[in-house]
Amino acid sequence: MSYAVIKTGGKQYRVAKGDTLTIEKLDGEVGASVTFNEVLLTGEGANIKVGGDTKGVSVTGEILAQEKGEKLLAYRYKRRKGYHRTVGHRQRLTKVKVTGING
Repeated sequence: MSYAVIKTGGKQYRVAKGDTLTIEKLDGEVGASVTFNEVLLTGEGANIKVGGDTKGVSVTGEILAQEKGEKLLAYRYKRRKGYHRTVGHRQRLTKVKVTGING
């Protein structure tokens, strides 16, 4: 089974054909195809390619959903001032299914 390590959204993911990833938001409609050109490593068994050897390798995928992540709460507080405030944040995410590793 071949796999690859890709970089997107400032993070690295180990992927294989058929995997489903939840990554930071990518532009595109549901059902659209995406290509990840920043491949850091590819491997199949003992045959591993790293760095410059991965030139020309790409990973393709299909967008399954555009969604929001879990709500994260941050509580701001200043002592002795009577100030406190709750701030929330929901990260926008894209769910992608890997359809192939090319190259």
